[in-house]
Formats: sequence, C-alpha cells, structure tokens
Amino acid sequence: MNKATYDELALERIAKEKFGFPIDVQSIILWHADVSRTAKASVFLTNKKQLMMYLEATSPLILSDVKKIISRMGMRAELFLPPKGQPRYFEDIGKRKFREVFPGRKHVTDEDLHFYKTLAPYNPALVLISEVKNGEIYQFDSDAYGNWRVGARFSYRRIRTS
Repeated sequence: MNKATYDELALERIAKEKFGFPIDVQSIILWHADVSRTAKASVFLTNKKQLMMYLEATSPLILSDVKKIISRMGMRAELFLPPKGQPRYFEDIGKRKFREVFPGRKHVTDEDLHFYKTLAPYNPALVLISEVKNGEIYQFDSDAYGNWRVGARFSYRRIRTS
C-alpha cells in the first residue's frame, strides 16, 4: 500500500469516528495544505462525487473561523457536519450562548441564534462543499502576495436534486 492509500483510509476513519459519517474517498485533491498559521485542510472527493474538506488546527477554532477559511480557499460550503452523536450541536451551543447574553428573553427565533451558532467550537471540522469558485483551491502561504496561493486546480459545482 502506498502513502495515498493510507491517507484515504485515515480520512475515512476520522469521518466515521469523529462525525459518524461513513465515506469512501475516491481521490484526494489537496492533502494537508496550510490554511492558516495553525490549521491544515484536506480536500477530497468521495465515491458519491461529493467534495468534502477536513480541517484540523492546533489552536481552538469556532464555526465562523471555519467559514472564513473556506471562503478564503475559494470554496462555498453546503453543510457543516456536527460531531458524532450531536445532530443539533450548533443550535444547542447557539442557544446556550444566546441565553448567557440575554438571560431574560423567553421567545428565541432562528434569526436570533444565527450569530451565536457561529461561536460554537469546531475543531476538527468536516464540511460538504457545494462549489469551487474559479476552479482554484487556495492555500495559505505567508510568503505569497496576499498570503494565499493556488494549491490545486479543480472545477466543481454540486447540482442540487429535489
């Protein structure tokens, strides 16, 4: 077995153990690319032709950090997978943080929680990608102009069905 096969198996195992999401990796587009000074991301395609990104960092990340990283990488996120066994993870943390700020409010709407959901700790992160803008996936490079350079060229746009 070569290194690429081990990398694919590692991604499949992590997705199953930490997110409860079984995947079969078809190919790795970008492996362990720097996306900040402390975070690395892997972008891969599953056998079901879904583009996904796995992100891990040595420092704490919150959902809004992950959203910003995805945007700077030149991609659009469709779904942020919650940790295994916690399907309402982002909503629960958003409600808790909202109640810390506004303890007297009784009626809480989704619009009220939108910002507070982004404060949920999210490291590691597994994200379903809907689109790669301009066919280029960027990675962090402190020496490059603007701190980002092209890490891989890959065109992808998910077509939603029903």
